[in-house]
Parts: sequence; C-alpha cells; structure tokens
Amino acid sequence: MAIAAAISLPLTSPARRSLASFTSLRSSSPILKLNSVRGSVALRTACLRVSAASSSMSVEAVEKASPASFLDRRETGFLHFVKYHGLGNDFILVDNRDSSEPKITPEQAAKLCDRNFGIGADGVIFALPGINGTDYTMRIYNSDGSEPEMCGNGVRCFARFIAELENLNGKQRFTVHTGAGLIVPEIQDDGKVKVDMGEPILKATDVPTGLPANKNQSVVKSDLDVDGVTWNVTCVSMGNPHCVTFGTKGGQNLQVDELKLAEIGPKFENHVVFPARTNTEFVQVFTPSHLKMRVWERGAGATLACGTGACAVVVAAVLEGRAERNCTVDLPGGPLQIEWREEDNHIYMTGPAEVVFYGSVPL
Repeated sequence: MAIAAAISLPLTSPARRSLASFTSLRSSSPILKLNSVRGSVALRTACLRVSAASSSMSVEAVEKASPASFLDRRETGFLHFVKYHGLGNDFILVDNRDSSEPKITPEQAAKLCDRNFGIGADGVIFALPGINGTDYTMRIYNSDGSEPEMCGNGVRCFARFIAELENLNGKQRFTVHTGAGLIVPEIQDDGKVKVDMGEPILKATDVPTGLPANKNQSVVKSDLDVDGVTWNVTCVSMGNPHCVTFGTKGGQNLQVDELKLAEIGPKFENHVVFPARTNTEFVQVFTPSHLKMRVWERGAGATLACGTGACAVVVAAVLEGRAERNCTVDLPGGPLQIEWREEDNHIYMTGPAEVVFYGSVPL
C-alpha cells in the first residue's frame, strides 16, 4: 500500500469548523502548490494541502478548489479521511456509513498509523451504520492492527466527525454501538463532548483478570508482582480492561513523570494475569478531586491521553478511598473531567476533540 497522501490542514480554530464551512473557505482562498518528491504543498489563507507529486520543487498557481464537501469525493483506490485528536490521542476517522465492514484491513490500518512511513495515528476509527436501534456504529483498529472494544478519546472524536459529516450545529446527542456496548456522546455548546460511558465493570472475571477477587468479586488494591516488584493494583473494565495503580506496595505515592513507561508498560500489558492483555494507568493524587495519570495502552503503547483510562482511574481512586466521584484528571495531552454518578452508577467523561487535517491516501 502506498502512503502518498493529499492533506488539507486547517490553520485556525479547527475545533469549530464544519466540513461545509471548511469547503467554503477552500473555494474562496488563493492556493500555492509546491511539488516535491513525496508531496506537493498547497498553501492558502485558511489551510494547507499536501499531495503526491514529482521529484522537483516548484511553485505555481492553481485553480480554486471545488465547493463540494471533501469527504464526498469517491475516487476509486483512495481512502478519504479526517484526522482528529482528543488531548493529543490522535485518530484517522473514516466515513464508512455505506458499509457494515471497515473499508481497510487491520494490516492497512497499522501502516497508515505508522508515524514515519504513514499518516501517523494511535488508531483508525470507522463510522459505520447503526445496529440494534443505534444511530451509528463505531469500530477502531489500534496502531498495531488489533481491535479494542472501545476508546474514550476516540468516541469524542467520532462524535465531532459525525457532526461534521451530517452538518450538525449546536448541542447534539446520538447513540453509538461499540464493542463495549451502547455509548451516548453529547456535543456541548462550547464544542466539548460529554460522553455517557455507561457503568464500570468490576467483577474480576469480567474485566478480565486472573487476580483473585478481594472485595465483592472485585480486585481492589491487590498485590501484583511485575518483574520482581510488588504493585498495588485495582482492576476495572470500561468495556476494555484496565489495571490502575497508585504505586508499589509499601512505597511512597507515585511521581508519574519519573516513570520509565516504555520499560514497565509492556510488562503490565502482557502480564499472565490479564488474558486479554490490559491498559495500564499510573496515577498520582494531588487532591481528592485532582488526579494525574500516565497511560500505557494495550495495542498502542504510551499515548498522550486515554479516555476510558481516565474513567477507570476515578473508579479505582474512589474504590481505594483516594478521591471523590467528580475529578479533574490530568493526562499528558491535557485534562478530562470525569464524574462517576452514584445515582445511576454511570461514568460521564467531558473533554475536547479537534480536527487536525483532512486528507486522501491511495490504497
């Protein structure tokens, strides 16, 4: 699969621009086109466009872009996409509403996610037709080609993507079928997305984990030996498995910025007590309503943010008596607001999702 791409990059206020308004900007803005070995760069007042071209650099004027929506293009052999990020956790979003099967294979997704030889992303997300009465279905391939049940930052990006595809404005709410069950995102008036993430799964066998339950069929502040070091861990599933730790047994509270995540993360992810592997969150407590975490994601490694992980962290912190039910969780990419409501046992996640660029790639 070739990785030459055509990219349109918004330069101002991408979070609040719909595809329709973006197209309007493209149709009225002057363009300069630079041809190079791997790409031609088209500079304009509002966006940057890159596409495969020749081996020499040149600058030339080109005609105004078509007013048609970028994702309405249907060239054979090309995948059209929009790249989004949620606090730096970045995804390639694909309009797949015309089919119940993803347009590309897991192997192709892994190539597209490669940050040196591809587009670069933590995963590829597909917007498919809804099933079981839902408005849409969301599927995702990780950067290693594996398919997780769900992704919290990804579902916020998914919601913004749907709003752009459908040209929706203002507060919007819809239902999404995922591998983790029903998810209900709601786009707020300020552009952030609030997501009803459902109820946490705490039963050890359902997380799943082989660690013995020690509190109401759950694993809470249990000992886990990782490469000769005993960690205290709490296991939570948000439809995908999480192992949350606030530090080693008998040790001081974690200073998460000092962790060698690339060394310790894979040892948790592939530990024998996690039959489906696991996401791992390392947490530092500032106050009962302010937590800080770093994450090693199953199938993606160290990422700047993990929405389901932030939800799992608040659940674990409450179960261990470290935090309240409404917390700000700082991730490397920025903060998320997480609330675990006592009245319905649901977890609500609120945070941003923003456009990075629009592009096409030949398959």
